[in-house]
Amino acid sequence: MQLLHLVIVVKTLLCVSDSYTIRSSVSWAVTNDVVDEELDTHSDEAPAVLVDNIGIWKQAYPSSVYRDGSEKKPDQISKSEDVSSASRVFSYRMEEVKAPSSVPTPPPHEDTARVARYMAHYSDWGHLATISTQEQIKGLPFGNIFSVSDGPADNSTGVPYFYVTPMDNTVTDLRSFPYASLTFSEAEGDFCRKQVYDPEDPRCARLTLTGKMVEVGPDELDFAKEAMFSRHPVMKKWPPGHKWFFMKLVLQQVWLQDWVGGVSVITLEEYFKATPF
Repeated sequence: MQLLHLVIVVKTLLCVSDSYTIRSSVSWAVTNDVVDEELDTHSDEAPAVLVDNIGIWKQAYPSSVYRDGSEKKPDQISKSEDVSSASRVFSYRMEEVKAPSSVPTPPPHEDTARVARYMAHYSDWGHLATISTQEQIKGLPFGNIFSVSDGPADNSTGVPYFYVTPMDNTVTDLRSFPYASLTFSEAEGDFCRKQVYDPEDPRCARLTLTGKMVEVGPDELDFAKEAMFSRHPVMKKWPPGHKWFFMKLVLQQVWLQDWVGGVSVITLEEYFKATPF
């Protein structure tokens, strides 16, 4: 009897959660029907944008529901509308990604500048910390996850580039105070897992780059596009109405922990002279 009750509870939870997605202030509707389908590279359909601040959960409808500016009720949605390219907006064809088939082994921990460049180049995302302008936490630290690239797979610069929207709270923070810290963890890849290192184990390297976030200028725009879109090709499909633009982090400090016994503050000269390859 208890087992039957457990099965009923699990089925109920699955049914309730099937058509809901977790979201932040900038998010898109995603359905569960076609998770394994690839994004049509020739499609120009933009995903539905959900930007209200009512709560963290919102029912996910296909993008066609939002085009006329008003949401249809669930019983007004046809079956054909239920599957849209919005549900595949975060998918992309893997052959588009110009990245090595496997990430090479990290450099020796003693070679701190190379380890730092290795992490900056082979990390696809990082944690960016800013000083918040949000009313309830104004002046306090605020962290956010961003996709990054320091250049195409075969061209590392050591400078992190970003593709951002003014709708993001972090961008609002940066317009008030442009300084930030970007943290990478070697736990992102397979190295720490294979070595059975906890993410906080000092042998599982952590890199924090601190500096000033600036908008990429016209003379550097083509490189920023190549850097981001070659590593994150799905970004090319993101809704243009969000007014995306490119930023980069102009470094002032390179902080690294990659072994026991303390941290290393690497000079910018050493950092930029090193190579991750």
